[in-house]
Amino acid sequence: MDAIILLGAPGAGKGTIADLVKEKSGYLHVSTGDMLRAAVKAQTAVGLKAKSFMEAGELVPDEVIIGIVRERMAQGGQDEKYMFDGFPRTLEQARLLDAVMEEAGSRVSRVFLLEASKELLVSRISGRRICRNCGAVYHVQNIPPKVEGVCDSCGGELYQRKDDSEETVLNRLEVYKKQTAALIDYYDAKSILLRLDASQPKEVTQARILEVLSRS
Repeated sequence: MDAIILLGAPGAGKGTIADLVKEKSGYLHVSTGDMLRAAVKAQTAVGLKAKSFMEAGELVPDEVIIGIVRERMAQGGQDEKYMFDGFPRTLEQARLLDAVMEEAGSRVSRVFLLEASKELLVSRISGRRICRNCGAVYHVQNIPPKVEGVCDSCGGELYQRKDDSEETVLNRLEVYKKQTAALIDYYDAKSILLRLDASQPKEVTQARILEVLSRS
């Protein structure tokens, strides 16, 4: 069993890179959000515990999140390879994940930190537009619709999510910075952190990650 982690601020492209890397590698793209929803739906013991917090409108505690991760890993074989996208988010989650990996006789082998300027991150997120009808995603600069404000696919209205506004994005980036600083130092001290320029074309970042993984 092996695990790698993609770290990066909102807008760094973690999800996009994860999708590209999984196509060319044997790594399973793990989303803690997806696992959480699946555990709740399956009514597992940990899933029911998570549901109680969610229904109360509270954040799901680290111990419960790690319980979900432990359940998912227990379903896989010893040769399974996991790629975490945006998880862990805090130093405590990182330590708990290390404990889970140690229980399985393995470890987190690589952490890829996708870095980009604040200006680029804000531009990427605040420029995003979504179709109210079909959910198609556009960008005012990078993937503009043929007609401004209108979806190419279904003709639906395009809108900007509230959490994609520039003011909200700047706040999200500040929260990320505070949460992740200690996490970056933690993995750097283990000599498994690799910094990547997320302003490059996604194919360049994908190729660099695959190159590193091929040498592991």
